[in-house]
Amino acid sequence: MARTLAASSIPLPPVAPSPTPAAPARRGQIALALLAVYIVWGSTYLGIRVAIESIPPLLMAGMRSILAGTAMIACAKLWLKTPWPTRRQWRDATIIGGCLLLGGNGGVTLAERFLPSGLAALLVTTVPMFLLLFGWWAGMVARPGWIVFFALALGWVGVGLLVRPGSVPVADHGTPASPGQFYGSIALILGAAAIWAVGSLYSKRAAKPASAVLGVGTQMLLGGTLLVVAGTAHGEWAHLHVGEITARSGWAFVYLTLIGSLVGYSAYVWLLGACSPALVGTYAFVNPAVAVLLGWAILGEPVTLPMFLGMGVTLAAVALIVLFPAKPPAA
Repeated sequence: MARTLAASSIPLPPVAPSPTPAAPARRGQIALALLAVYIVWGSTYLGIRVAIESIPPLLMAGMRSILAGTAMIACAKLWLKTPWPTRRQWRDATIIGGCLLLGGNGGVTLAERFLPSGLAALLVTTVPMFLLLFGWWAGMVARPGWIVFFALALGWVGVGLLVRPGSVPVADHGTPASPGQFYGSIALILGAAAIWAVGSLYSKRAAKPASAVLGVGTQMLLGGTLLVVAGTAHGEWAHLHVGEITARSGWAFVYLTLIGSLVGYSAYVWLLGACSPALVGTYAFVNPAVAVLLGWAILGEPVTLPMFLGMGVTLAAVALIVLFPAKPPAA
């Protein structure tokens, strides 16, 4: 919602190579890649929270995406010798990058000004619910069964437990957040999750380059550019003072760019081609726990009983949706 594509942690990939069975010799590589996705993507929520302490949020998200996207495009062109995208591929990359990065990651980054990073990660788990609802509405999947409808209802109960009044005290880096800021940020992050789902569904039928590296790079570059444009319109350049950027915000930005975007997302894309989608999808259950633990251990973010209950209910709903996926519509 990191997240960049990586930070948003956000569930369906913009570029999805066809999965192939994993060879036994690659099990060690798969385990390492899964560990990278579990830890790196879970930690990006904390990274965002720290980075925006002294860097305007939209400009921070945009610049890290532009840097990571430029590096991936250079890799695809110089090492992989991939042809440039076609005009249609550039157009679709702009749409997908706009949804996933500007709408999804940008919304999450703005919301973390007033939400704990762990709570933000838990709210982003609503993406599978939006994917299911929008996919059904668009005719991309058949009508879900009763188990899935039960899971959807259960998921929104979990969200209600997470955001009930007084469940999680929050602050904007030491300044208490008002109820309007708190609930406005919740609405923003849920909207970001919905926009991420729209972009993910659009990517299923979008034109993509032959190289997944080039495809992801163009989406990052174009989405990051849109984030910078949005930050400019929001007046963030007036609040960007390079001399006032703290060391920990600067290191968080470097971590998000190099580790979160390049390492985490590259491992995710590689996993999609090396093993089953069900195995790759397990990150959706691990990332929130990692984000909550890191937020508590490093930033002292509160972990309350209602938060634990809401996390358990929401993750149970996501598990039902993953275990009982909706089928494609009949021809």
